[in-house]
Amino acid sequence: MVIINSWSKSMQPVIGILTAKKKNGTIGGNSSLFIELQKKLISLNGISFIFTLDGVHDESIDGFTFNPEKNEWERINFPYPDLVYNRIPFRKSEEEIKNSGFFSHLKDKNIPFFNPAFIDKYELYQLFKDHPILHSYLPATIPAFEKQKLWTFLLQFQTIYLKPAQSARGNGIFRLELDTQKRLILKGISRSNEYITFDHFWNEWENILKEKNYLAQEEILSKKYDGKRFDLRILAHAENDNYIVTGVGIRQSQKQEITTHIPSGGKLLPYNLFQTKEQDLLIENVVKQIGIALSQKFGFFGEFSIDFGISETGHYYIYEVNSKPMSFDEKEIEAKKIDHLCQLFLQLTDPNN
Repeated sequence: MVIINSWSKSMQPVIGILTAKKKNGTIGGNSSLFIELQKKLISLNGISFIFTLDGVHDESIDGFTFNPEKNEWERINFPYPDLVYNRIPFRKSEEEIKNSGFFSHLKDKNIPFFNPAFIDKYELYQLFKDHPILHSYLPATIPAFEKQKLWTFLLQFQTIYLKPAQSARGNGIFRLELDTQKRLILKGISRSNEYITFDHFWNEWENILKEKNYLAQEEILSKKYDGKRFDLRILAHAENDNYIVTGVGIRQSQKQEITTHIPSGGKLLPYNLFQTKEQDLLIENVVKQIGIALSQKFGFFGEFSIDFGISETGHYYIYEVNSKPMSFDEKEIEAKKIDHLCQLFLQLTDPNN
């Protein structure tokens, strides 16, 4: 194992990127992101390394750093970094790390870290529903594990979405419709079922709804482009005690209307098709308010993404906020992300701040 080789000794800051191992023992996470961050940091005289909890010792950490000259990862032992960037890709792994006391250990060492955790959808809803500005952008939402409340909610809105409170990328989302004959039609990304009564639906779904902490959310009739619904994906980063918009992308549904996510068949559209000055100002304010609210409640969030919708009537809705944004397909947004993250690393590790 290399003990901070010569080409990295004088580099500052040192950024530790926290991830986790997959079931097969290999290291998980967004390797392309880690590599691009390393290249950018080196150009700024910094350095990064990735590590998992089992590499953490009292005074040092075993991890891997990417060497661009050799185009390979090197196993390395570092002292504790100047900052830890949380990119744990699995909720279960994050719970294990929380329970280990590692984050408390970082606080004891005065080492800053972000982001504190994945975001639970219902905790997010509860936070925003009492917010003086953000509450107006929320679809009606309730927990979906009480039979009578869910039935009343369905009767009220006729069509609702069912979403696991702890999921991302559209996983596990279903659309539940009550038709004129009081039958229930359940549609997912790749499956569809009909139930002659709500009781039949409940008998099949009760355990799933409870085990996965499902939420019920009113359906928003989305604005359409060329006959297909679309929504906005907004990437945001912290900057000098504020939150700024890094980029906005458009995702449009194609073969199914449940989700607009690209892995589920969604289509990429350019933002300038829909961009207006008024909308940009609205997004800037929403980003600022969300960033402040999240950090005040849960701890410092250096980045997040928003799934933002527009209804047929022109009203805007916050569908989801993600604390560990996936890669954007727009290359220019990805490039800005790397720049903003590295500038944030420098800001947070500057001893003069």
